[in-house]
Amino acid sequence: MQQILHLARYNISRMCTREEILAALFKIEADEGVRILYACESGSRAWGFASQDSDYDVRFVYARPVDSYLTIQPGRDVIERPLDGDLDFSGWDLRKALQLFRKTNPPLLEWLGSPTVYLERGELAKRLREMARTYCSPVAIAHHYLAMARGNYKDYLLGETIRHKKYLYVLRPLLAARWVDSEFGTPPTEFRKLVERLIKDPEVLCSIDDLLAAKQQSGEMDSGPRIEAISAWIEAEMERWTAAGVRINSGTSRAAPLDELFREILRERSV
Repeated sequence: MQQILHLARYNISRMCTREEILAALFKIEADEGVRILYACESGSRAWGFASQDSDYDVRFVYARPVDSYLTIQPGRDVIERPLDGDLDFSGWDLRKALQLFRKTNPPLLEWLGSPTVYLERGELAKRLREMARTYCSPVAIAHHYLAMARGNYKDYLLGETIRHKKYLYVLRPLLAARWVDSEFGTPPTEFRKLVERLIKDPEVLCSIDDLLAAKQQSGEMDSGPRIEAISAWIEAEMERWTAAGVRINSGTSRAAPLDELFREILRERSV
């Protein structure tokens, strides 16, 4: 099957090129005897608030030869490579990825929505994106992001002095949860899209813009006092969720559609 390489937006702030990343992915294929079906950028570079020294978090889904799925003893379902300079690689086996998709795994959904796609082969990513609209559970997505926001808030934003970049790690999951609560579907991976649709207060918008500019122009942002506009918005949003709870509908968790997709991808793999 013809290989499809997607050219995507790529914010190069260090001397790491798309060609280097593709070469490393092809080496993983050769070393492991797998076929990478989808590879993308994850983490801060995909979210849109990478700093000058942020790593490249490359994530991928791969399939092994068909016979490896026909054994009584399951093999390892993760491929990881130690951090090499600025490059961090981690991938999930096809079966593992589909099992996680059935459980509505938000990190996998973020991969599928990444603005930076390095490699896409076959129908897997396209089909999962289409299925996510009706298959994935909004309740599971909301709970995931709310737990993340509350944990990060407790860990980073309660002191008298705050590392300002940590605001982003509370704002983003709160906005993702509100996106789902507003019935807009699966939250976009990019932070800016969340902000543009959900933040209406001009003072909060201005404070977020300043925060993003400082984060992107430096490696580590200074600590300092609370940013009042952002802190007030976060606290009001957390209080809103505490009062209202999660009241959105759940999705489906039927295995049959994913079983069929699994078989289709393996048939492609065997051609």
